[in-house]
Amino acid sequence: MTESFHRSGEHQNPHEGQQQAPVNPEWPPPPAHAPAQAPPAQAPGKRGRAPLALIAAVAIVAAAVGGGTAYGIQELTGGATVASSSTSTHVVPTGQKGTVAGVAKAVSPSIVEISADSNAGSSTGSGVIITGDGEVVTNNHVVSGASQIKVTTSDGKSYSADVVGTDSKKDLALIKLKNAAGLKAATLGDSSGVQVGDQVVAIGSPEGLSGTVTSGIVSALDRDVTVPTEPGQGQGQGQQGQGQGGGQWPFEFGGRQFNGDTGSSTTTYKALQTDASLNPGNSGGALIDMNGNIIGINSAMYSPTSQASSSSDAGSVGLGFAIPINTVKADLAKLRAGSTD
Repeated sequence: MTESFHRSGEHQNPHEGQQQAPVNPEWPPPPAHAPAQAPPAQAPGKRGRAPLALIAAVAIVAAAVGGGTAYGIQELTGGATVASSSTSTHVVPTGQKGTVAGVAKAVSPSIVEISADSNAGSSTGSGVIITGDGEVVTNNHVVSGASQIKVTTSDGKSYSADVVGTDSKKDLALIKLKNAAGLKAATLGDSSGVQVGDQVVAIGSPEGLSGTVTSGIVSALDRDVTVPTEPGQGQGQGQQGQGQGGGQWPFEFGGRQFNGDTGSSTTTYKALQTDASLNPGNSGGALIDMNGNIIGINSAMYSPTSQASSSSDAGSVGLGFAIPINTVKADLAKLRAGSTD
């Protein structure tokens, strides 16, 4: 929000030096920026209007900010306690604003590692804590078809978790940790304000290396990314490879398929593109602005290796994609309702 202030002394009184007329208590109120001076004599029981005007203005601003925040939380999250904000919120401590180290320190406690077991094998991904009692947002392809889910927080504590809801069309899922309390929820930002060139930080568990921090910029907006909608689809080595150096999560962009065949059942969503280093296991983790707000959920990355290549050759070439956080917030009510489509 841009505020404009006038310095005292910028406006001169054209009647300066002349005898002043009696003060009208109703109009006009003296400007809020007038230099401090002794208050004029007033009739008993009457107050000057300037303090009331200033208080009223402050109250209006506070109501607008508070009301907007409450509306956003209710409408986008179904009334649960989720830290939701615009990109102007500063989660990072004042002394470390705008630094990768500051973002990492502030947000890492809100990022988890997810291990999922299914009939196709095991997979490793990441997730973002959105409520203190253990709601975690991740990618659908990380937990889809899982019979057992284990979540490890940044302090090393482990929890079992259940899938609450999934949305394969947006590659999103919501899981709930069992017997969790007092967790640090991430602050969800506003991806509509993201611009190409903005600095970002990614946190996740690539190759099972929990809490890995990388950084880069937003490379492009509104990229059409196509991914499979069925678990294990298109992954040459099944889910065993997700986050473990084997088959990558396939996706299609610009008419070309990467990391394997996406198959016939696919979905396309608008994504943020980033050159922050992403690798298998980053899926479901956070893309974060320099104020510490989550602006995206990392979902796909290009790996230059073929399925026949060794896992030691795998790596990021600066082509990563994230689901915008506004898409996530708009989908939370559906996920909480237990949708599994």
